[in-house]
Amino acid sequence: MARFLFASMPSAGHTNPLKPIARALVQAGHAVDWYAGLRLRDGVLATGAAFVPMHPELDQHGDSFNDDHPGRAGRTGLAGIRWDLKHLFLDPVPRQVAELHALVAGQRYDALVADMGFVGAAAFHELTGAPWVSVGISPLPIPSRDTAPFGTALPPSATFAGRLRNRALYALMDHVLLRDVGKHWAAIRARLELPPTVASPLSNISPMLHLQNGVAAFEYPRSDLPPQVRFVGSLDAGPAADFTPPPWWSDVTSGGRPVVHVTQGTVANADLSALVTRTIRVLAGADVLVVATTGGADPAVLGPLPANARAAAFIPHGALLPHTSAMVTNGGYGGVQTALAHGVPLVVAGVTEDKPEVAARVAWTGAGLRLRSAAPADEDLRAAIDRVLTEPSFTAGAARLRDAYAAIDTPATLLALVGAVAGSAAGRT
Repeated sequence: MARFLFASMPSAGHTNPLKPIARALVQAGHAVDWYAGLRLRDGVLATGAAFVPMHPELDQHGDSFNDDHPGRAGRTGLAGIRWDLKHLFLDPVPRQVAELHALVAGQRYDALVADMGFVGAAAFHELTGAPWVSVGISPLPIPSRDTAPFGTALPPSATFAGRLRNRALYALMDHVLLRDVGKHWAAIRARLELPPTVASPLSNISPMLHLQNGVAAFEYPRSDLPPQVRFVGSLDAGPAADFTPPPWWSDVTSGGRPVVHVTQGTVANADLSALVTRTIRVLAGADVLVVATTGGADPAVLGPLPANARAAAFIPHGALLPHTSAMVTNGGYGGVQTALAHGVPLVVAGVTEDKPEVAARVAWTGAGLRLRSAAPADEDLRAAIDRVLTEPSFTAGAARLRDAYAAIDTPATLLALVGAVAGSAAGRT
């Protein structure tokens, strides 16, 4: 039996993708201790892992990152990426490293497993050589000669001209647009007595094993993809054991009319008028059933619903998506992965965090449409939904990706890959 230490940022989007990994390890007889935010305790325990509370300085105390970090609100695109990199992901690193040191001092672990946002795992690995598995919870952000820098949301290009474009954009990104992030990271590394590096925190993956949520067919092709990157299918959090279908659930399962699901996920959902209530409004009277989820808020905040709309605070995607014809989303990576694993085409409208990159990949694969606004005009939103519902190419694009997900036995793949890292570590001790 091996023992693993998991670590994740204190949000559902960073924690949930690690759940199937923990579940697979626990079911195989291994032990998992999970360092996570207090609000995520029940979900961690449901995997069979032991919960280790995160230091209060690192935990999320408000309902969103914006509550804890008022300076973050309203920042989109590269400005948002710069702010998040410096203050959400890099500032916590010294405390994260200290916490990891304390945890391993009291217990021997065969490997550390952490989401990419938990940058302290990379620093800890550099300092100690501890075996480390990184987990991708966003589109793959590592640099490549065949792709533009992460955050630009540009399509890939491996042509001569495309690679010149990419090289120029990386230079612009590193030396101008993200220069302050590089200086910020250099100062933190110096505090930790780590050597200078030219590598961006965006390329922060384990040199041993990186588990990428998703399938290769959803990611841009890279001729220089590092060999330790392994696509493992949809890292869906799994069924919610306590889900009780709402009284109107038969409206969803009857198949009487197409179901359009709309969600703003669990992060960028402070203003549900941006996409959720907008979708309900533009589809009022249409021959579809709109199923809206609020991400936790009381559905009453949506106001009176038209006859063809239903709403809930939360519905497990595993229960809803098999009955869904199209999904309207602001581009949360986990939700998009789960939708595509079910073959559901998408309309994506999001401009914060990694959402433009998610939307760009959805459009690139032909599995849906990208709207370049968090609050698209009514006519644009209605037209996009109509196209995704009626044009066979989008259903076919989503079906191709569904088949790619289905071809991966995710639990077995996770167990084999992570187990091999632990076995290799044991062989060195």
